Amino acid sequence: MSKDVHLSYAKRRYIFFACITIFVFILPFIRINDAQLFLLSFDKSRVDLFFTKFDMQELYLMPFLFITLFLTIFFLTTLAGRVWCGWSCPQTIFRTLFRDLLQTKILKIRKNIQNKQNEPQGQIFKRALAVGIWCVLALIIAANFMWYFVPPLDFFAYLHDASEHKILLAFWLSIAAWLVYDVVILKENFCVYVCPYARVQSVMFDSDTIQVIYSQKRGGVIYDGKEKFKKPKEEGALCTGCEACVRICPTHIDIRKGMQLECINCLECSDACAKVMGHFNESSLIEWRSINSQNENKKVKIFRFRTVAYLVILCVVLVSAALMSGKKESMLLNINRTSELYKVLDQGEVENSYVFLVQNTQSKDHKFYFEIDDKSIEISRPNRPFTLKAGAKQKVIVTLKSKNENTSEKDLLKHINIKAYATDEPTISVQRASTFIYPKR
Repeated sequence: MSKDVHLSYAKRRYIFFACITIFVFILPFIRINDAQLFLLSFDKSRVDLFFTKFDMQELYLMPFLFITLFLTIFFLTTLAGRVWCGWSCPQTIFRTLFRDLLQTKILKIRKNIQNKQNEPQGQIFKRALAVGIWCVLALIIAANFMWYFVPPLDFFAYLHDASEHKILLAFWLSIAAWLVYDVVILKENFCVYVCPYARVQSVMFDSDTIQVIYSQKRGGVIYDGKEKFKKPKEEGALCTGCEACVRICPTHIDIRKGMQLECINCLECSDACAKVMGHFNESSLIEWRSINSQNENKKVKIFRFRTVAYLVILCVVLVSAALMSGKKESMLLNINRTSELYKVLDQGEVENSYVFLVQNTQSKDHKFYFEIDDKSIEISRPNRPFTLKAGAKQKVIVTLKSKNENTSEKDLLKHINIKAYATDEPTISVQRASTFIYPKR
């Protein structure tokens, strides 16, 4: 196998890491109608999803978001094992940046990336420099994470006046400190001992799940359950016992032992084996395929009951979320009655008072007013439209008046519909049901 081919997994991972990093970094700066693709702002009591603003009162879409996230991870795990860990997990990307790029390629602290078992010794200045550079990068990464909760422009403005935003500063520095500890000290132990995903992944595996598998048919048996052989004893076995696959493994396992909890599907062992096997014109003994496809020497069975079931459920959730998002209201209105149910006037008229909480969810100012679907009831307060700035909320005392229609000995409750709308743009409107109470005679 040629050198270009045996490096394909590594090259693809590095390109994928670069694409993810650029995408995640620039995404908070992409705004359409002053909304981000995703923003959960507690400061502004607002959620942005797919460049659409939602108030905290409209969080009915958040469950769909989390369900979609988990279903996608379950689907990918059932299909391709821990592909998330090796190809998309921030922990893996950060360790690759620190170990392979910073320590190995740039500062030459490690001789090469083929041996990840031995930690570098000596070179105190270079190692300290690597940690210092990573501290700066950790601050940038932590800020990037914060931009999904605090818009970038607000974030920089708050930092300019840090004494008034100590909580923001504390969160930022705490996240950066954790990244330094995680990448420099904890390392791959996070994947092995901390990450809960490693504990549940095996439950989602079956014989058709794509995994990193050592081919005993071609390479020979290294572990027979009782002892480990330096080289396989079978006649014609291809494994040379060089252990290149062991030295390069970032989680310090021997993939020839079979599927293990610590494997993160980085496929670096496959690249290392391919380099050795290339000298014998053979392909890598470590493959990324399913157990069934390897045993039966056929293509991986992608569409099966479990994967199809996850896809169907995922499609149902996405369609439901799309339908729900289409019901987003153009403004918000909450109606509460005051403690005084009604007031009887001298002219035999009745007043009912309400507290309206009105919010302008639009990106520009509008004038708002109300109307009642019952012509016998009129609005006595407020008597003119009021202005709400973009995104602003306002409590409005609304008084409705009507002639007393009740001739019984009990209070009469009448159901009404109240419409709030923008007088300068009638398409912005919302309707709520309420009640009007007439006192007994």
